[in-house]
Amino acid sequence: MAPTFDMPELQYFNVSSPAEYVAHVEINRPDKLNSFFQAMWHELRQVFETLSISPSVRAIVFSGAGEAFTAGLDVQAAAQSGVLAANSGNSNLDGARAATLIRRQLLEFQDCITAIERCEKPIICVLHGYTYGLGVDMLTCADVRICSDNTQFSVKEVDIGLAADVGTLSRLPKVVGHYSWVKDVCLTARVFGAEEALRVGLVSAVYPGKAKAIEEGIRWASMVASKSPVAVQGTKELLNWSRDHSVHDGLRYTQIWNGAALQSHDIPLAMQAGMKKKKPTFEKL
Repeated sequence: MAPTFDMPELQYFNVSSPAEYVAHVEINRPDKLNSFFQAMWHELRQVFETLSISPSVRAIVFSGAGEAFTAGLDVQAAAQSGVLAANSGNSNLDGARAATLIRRQLLEFQDCITAIERCEKPIICVLHGYTYGLGVDMLTCADVRICSDNTQFSVKEVDIGLAADVGTLSRLPKVVGHYSWVKDVCLTARVFGAEEALRVGLVSAVYPGKAKAIEEGIRWASMVASKSPVAVQGTKELLNWSRDHSVHDGLRYTQIWNGAALQSHDIPLAMQAGMKKKKPTFEKL
């Protein structure tokens, strides 16, 4: 099925529409195991910011083309330019000024990854093969995670001499709620597999092979896309807000949010369809 959403020309991502109101985003650099360099970060943000506001999209499947989800950072490219380069252009600056430039670059990288979490539409991340470093940063931004049985995970950053700096250390503890395990995998950079990821709650399910995992991801996204977009997007927003605030603040925010959302025509439409045992059809949002 051809995409029905307005997407700019892309070089490092494929975006398709495998089902009504569903977008499938694939990282598309398979010859390099989908490893990332700077241009890909910015294109990633462009993709998710576009899908976030597209009325033709209600749910998103996120995976990688080829064998790997992503091997993480393209270390060779990073060594030639950017904050990790040996000669990054900061050598003649004093410490405070060099630090300011690095901080600004890190803020830009963090914002590109956070675009996944910031997306209004629910995202199911389908993991397969290598899911290293930046792959973990991205999967922790998704709403739901599933994987194939051959997936290998690693919070790889300490092996290249740095602390993970674009999301894993902030989000992973909240995703799994198991600080001892989080510190184990982050401090050692050890590789762990699909069954361990399932056991600690990093993924919701494990499937035999990438094709089956993608199929299940599309099935899940299609089910979510069939529901009221007002209800679905509101649920995501309220869950994310409540994760980062107290119960009292979460309840208060829900009052304000639903003060507007409860005025939707989707509510009587869904209730009437339920009583008549029919599938409701909701307007675009």
